[in-house]
This record gives sequence, structure tokens and C-alpha cells, in this order.
Amino acid sequence: MDALNDITIGMTAEKTIIVTPEMTVGHFVADMPSVYATPMMILHMEMASGSAIAPHLPTGFVSVGMDVKVRHLAATPVGRTVRAISRVIEVDRKSVVFKLEAWDGDRKIGDGTHRRGVVNVVEFEKRFDVRQVTMSPDR
Repeated sequence: MDALNDITIGMTAEKTIIVTPEMTVGHFVADMPSVYATPMMILHMEMASGSAIAPHLPTGFVSVGMDVKVRHLAATPVGRTVRAISRVIEVDRKSVVFKLEAWDGDRKIGDGTHRRGVVNVVEFEKRFDVRQVTMSPDR
């Protein structure tokens, strides 16, 4: 069975968040501004990408991040709503490429591309001697 059989170009998903103080560069690095941190933007873009294809993967398969190329275009202060949008633009034998955008209202604050590999969880856990962590539904 090919785990990517049901993944098609154009599949999309969004992750919407409100920027909190814990998501700012100032939270992680002393004396830096309290604006949305680039690693948090990338995390939210990756989460949107995973969500775009997760329902279409066979049971027992998940996608994992492999490559990220992102530009952070503008600062976003605490309290603003950010939408991370991901759209499938390429599917190959073992991975999926996404076009990414992040928006603060009508202002684009980030863009780029992201590649995710698709893995069988049981085989992956055996190979790397790791166990899957179950997250609460609100994560």
C-alpha cells in the first residue's frame, strides 16, 4: 500500500492562534521584543501542513517535518490573531511539499515551503527506539 495514494495537490489547512507572551522572542531571549517568534510561526505552519493531510493517511501513518524554508516578513505583537495556511503543491513517492503563508489580519507576515515525510509509526518507533506521546485533544 502506498501511504500517499489519497494525498492530492491543493489540499489545504489552517492553524489560527492568538499570539501570547509565551510565543514571543522576548519570552525565549532576554532583552528582545515581545513579538511573535519565528520558531513559533514555523511550528504553526508545520501544524497546518500536518493537518492538511492527516485525515487522508492510512491508519498507523503520520507525517513528520523534513525541510522548512520560511521568511518572516513582519513583526506581530501579543494579542493579534495569526492564521498559518498550508497548501499541498507536490507529492512524490515518500513526501509532500507545501506552500506556506502566515497572516496577521490582511497583512502577510510569513511565507515559504515545507516538506513532510510520511512514516509508519510502529516501524519508526522500532527504528529509533521511541514511543508515541499522546497529547490532550486541545493541543
